[in-house]
Amino acid sequence: MVVVIDPQIAGISGDMLLCSLVDLGADKKRVIDGIKKSEKFLSNSSIKKIDFQKIQKHGIESLQLILEIDEETHERKGSEIKKAITDSVKSIGLLEKSQKFAESCIDTLISSESKIHGIPEDSVHFHEASSIDTLIDIVGITIALEDLGLFEEKIVCLPVSVGGGTVTFSHGTMSNPASAILEIFKNSNLIIKGNDSKDELTTPTGACILVNLTNDSVEYYPSMKVDSIGYGAGQKNFETFSNTLKIIRGSQNNFVTDSVKILETNVDDVSGEILGNLIEKIMSKGAKDVSIYHGITKKGRPTNLVSVICDDDKMDDIIDSLVLETGTLGIRISNSNRFIVPRTTHSISLTLNGKSFVVNYKKSTFKGKTDFKIEFDDLKKISNTLGKSIKETESLLRKEIEELEKL
Repeated sequence: MVVVIDPQIAGISGDMLLCSLVDLGADKKRVIDGIKKSEKFLSNSSIKKIDFQKIQKHGIESLQLILEIDEETHERKGSEIKKAITDSVKSIGLLEKSQKFAESCIDTLISSESKIHGIPEDSVHFHEASSIDTLIDIVGITIALEDLGLFEEKIVCLPVSVGGGTVTFSHGTMSNPASAILEIFKNSNLIIKGNDSKDELTTPTGACILVNLTNDSVEYYPSMKVDSIGYGAGQKNFETFSNTLKIIRGSQNNFVTDSVKILETNVDDVSGEILGNLIEKIMSKGAKDVSIYHGITKKGRPTNLVSVICDDDKMDDIIDSLVLETGTLGIRISNSNRFIVPRTTHSISLTLNGKSFVVNYKKSTFKGKTDFKIEFDDLKKISNTLGKSIKETESLLRKEIEELEKL
């Protein structure tokens, strides 16, 4: 299964994400009951009314949060909001991974404020985010995600619209996106983009929840069969577009797709020792793989074709190494799409012959068949320590892992 979050047009806020999840199929009663149980953990705030209702946003039927609150404060310490959220998700009885998700969301919000203002995290005070709205969004979304089982599924996000113009808040007026938004997205792989709406489309709460939900950014919808769609309406209305967040849940084949760079160059005057060292150096620069092929070029000259697979962000460093190490005068660059069988990384501790080892391996599943491969560096280290051959050591480790995994 795959879940696509689509904030390309209207951006994302906490209530929009919450509404889209409920519209996608999360148990509305469970979400509302959980939120109501949480209000007691935040003093001087109460929920007078909370519900979800269908509305029209530029002809799109969407779900909107109906919320009335009674609040006597306009500033709170970030640690107070965090404690209220962590106490809430624990008292509701959510799973441990759900509790960790909720805590990570508020931690991201606190951390961004800390870095912007240059103060310790325990000194952070919220103004706009001090409202019980923040608790409602994070707690409600966590309940909805667990109810839908989305923590177990692949989640990808399209480019996030942040709007344009200026934004005015407790610290004055600044260009949009505000510093908090930029700080939250800074260490993620998610892509942001502006538009001509002259308004804030992505809120700090929405951003902090999103970056903790997924780090997988895509430019286009993946190949998928659409099973369900959720539309979450924002509170604002815009003349030129529907202020709604879309979430799409569907199924796709067992392959994951990505795009990589292929770097190629021919060298005909480099020794085998240099080429061997080149492989190690390029891999240390973050290449996914390096291959060297022997061939014949013009005038019958023997040559070596060096071919490197890498991501965009590693390309410049690898090109530097190719030129400096081989003296090549040119490198061909091409894009290549890949189909990848999904795999997960695992680690176990084993005791063999009275000695303890950590063994890392990758496990893949395709068409109902599961297989795994032990990391060769671990295999080599254990083989040398035990004084056994690679083949014998691999057989021994596979039996241990198969017994543990019950494959």
